[in-house]
Amino acid sequence: MLRAKENTEVLQSAIEASLSAVQARFDVCPKLEYPAELPVVQRREEIVAAIRNNQVVVLCGETGSGKTTQLPKLCLEAGQGMRGLIGHTQPRRLAARNVAQRIAEELHTELGAAVGYQVRFNEQVSDSSYIKLMTDGILLAETRDDRWLNKYDTIIIDEAHERSLNIDFLLGYLAQLLPKRPDLKVIITSATIDPQRFADFFGKALGKDVPMILAEGRSYPVETRYRFNDAFTQPQAIETAIKELWDKEAGDVLVFLPGERDIREAANHLTRASLQNTEILPL
Repeated sequence: MLRAKENTEVLQSAIEASLSAVQARFDVCPKLEYPAELPVVQRREEIVAAIRNNQVVVLCGETGSGKTTQLPKLCLEAGQGMRGLIGHTQPRRLAARNVAQRIAEELHTELGAAVGYQVRFNEQVSDSSYIKLMTDGILLAETRDDRWLNKYDTIIIDEAHERSLNIDFLLGYLAQLLPKRPDLKVIITSATIDPQRFADFFGKALGKDVPMILAEGRSYPVETRYRFNDAFTQPQAIETAIKELWDKEAGDVLVFLPGERDIREAANHLTRASLQNTEILPL
């Protein structure tokens, strides 16, 4: 009987310590501010309510909607990040670090404090962190040692429409984990490419409907022009297109290419072309 009383006291003490730790995180949570011009912010109340009232939410929006940088802050407003980290995955390492840096700036905190990140060979996360940016590969690797993902109270799978192997494995893993961890929130963000499939997938796993919220992106006028000339190499075609544009208007030109080799070949060609008043910046 004495042993049972001791165990009860130990358990009660642990519960009180846990409640105190959660309250301490509430007390020092960064002040939340939102750029009013972002479309996702205009759906703020709806998104926060959906996060509070549902275990899974699908948020779809085009580039420029603000979903990547604002969603973790909306999770904080909904009360998440207090009993565990808000884990936020990105498909690429550079994006994980840059998004973490941007969110940290908006929360007026140092990177690695309230907002941290982890990519391969590099980690800046502390005990005071609320939000952790990482690649989907990092989160998938964590499931080996932390099968219940106990360090997180929220998981955001960003850019789910890219459907890499890592993302698909994570979606399947989370669908099986959610019924076992009803306290875990999962938010799937996707471009407007068939987001209903994500809602249906998790709805089937949970046996209930999953809300889907659309946050439209900011649109700008777009003109499409086509060029066909088999005699040109790709770098030559880029040079010709740039010269045609600059014959009519001035401005910067952003060129998207398939890979690093294509980028370097184009940059080297344009450098040798000696374009007037031009700086070549390969990224």
